[in-house]
Amino acid sequence: MLTIAVTAENADEPRVAVSPETVKKLTALGATVRVEKGAGAKSRFTDEMLKAQGAEIVDTAAAALSGADILIKVRRPSADEVAQLKPGALVIANLAPYDDRPGLETLAGTNASLFSMEFMPRITRAQSMDVLSSQANLAGYKAVVDAASMFGQAMPMMTTAAGTVPAARVFIMGVGVAGLQAIATAKRLGGIVTATDVRPATKEQVQSLGGKFIAVEDEEFKQAQTAAGYAKPMSAEYQKKQAELVANHIKSQDIVITTALIPGRPAPKLITAEMVRTMKPGAIIVDLAAERGGNCELTKPGETVEENGVTIFAPLNYSGRLAFNASNLYARNLLSFIDTMVDKKEKVLAVNWDDDVVKGTLVAKDGKIVHPNLSQPAA
Repeated sequence: MLTIAVTAENADEPRVAVSPETVKKLTALGATVRVEKGAGAKSRFTDEMLKAQGAEIVDTAAAALSGADILIKVRRPSADEVAQLKPGALVIANLAPYDDRPGLETLAGTNASLFSMEFMPRITRAQSMDVLSSQANLAGYKAVVDAASMFGQAMPMMTTAAGTVPAARVFIMGVGVAGLQAIATAKRLGGIVTATDVRPATKEQVQSLGGKFIAVEDEEFKQAQTAAGYAKPMSAEYQKKQAELVANHIKSQDIVITTALIPGRPAPKLITAEMVRTMKPGAIIVDLAAERGGNCELTKPGETVEENGVTIFAPLNYSGRLAFNASNLYARNLLSFIDTMVDKKEKVLAVNWDDDVVKGTLVAKDGKIVHPNLSQPAA
């Protein structure tokens, strides 16, 4: 019998790793899904809703974990949690693999097989398992809605007998999944949208959504994308030219949303303090990169600050602000991943260690860190 454990997240994390829908489907795969009482409450999944779809609700984390084959979480679990699983069990979560290396090695030392969903390969087959995309999509939407709510003016142009209300100008910095959703949402709300990114492929994407593309399009720009689709770190010379272009453009913007992140690195600083001071009073900056230090020089992660009449809004865990939707999507990502590991006929765990999605996400096995991106030992 395959047992999947779900325990409550920490107090700062409103998401959960299962939904009523995925409990039903995991049960159909032959799994017993053991959920700690109240684990889904912050995502509006009551114990009764989960139980109705086949979950076994238990009073404590220990009861959920005891002898389980798989632990699924949103955030990295503690070594104490993992130690209560069956020997060699699987742990599937957002492990923040570049953070707290000693803690990751301690977790690896439990001999559990650790899978980090952030490492899911960007291949067609794995799209349904792509946690970064599912969560970033929601964050991009929510950032625009939050900015529109905080902005003390109307978003769309309105023509009335008393005169015309101009449309808000919205600038999206970083055109990944979050940025594209932000562009689409800002357009739907009637904003005049511009966007920038160092990856040349994004120009057409921005234009297809009705936005105007802003970038220094030189030879370096044409080569500024990795094979995996991420932005490459740019030269100091290019950064200077791009900063000058952005500095001139940002002066006229009402709302700026920054989304630029490079995995494993501090967020690049795209907006200097001086740029902020040239912006119009009442302008809003929403910094989606706050968890990596922020894209704005004046960002204080987890706080809202004001500088010269400009509000800089930088909450942590942005997708968690839509916990119901975020949990539903994340739970489906996990379901799709776990589905590849189960023998449908025998209804038992049968991991194919040569599967690309398994190899791509496997961080630790048999007590050792094994992922190539984490080959450097802890300092």
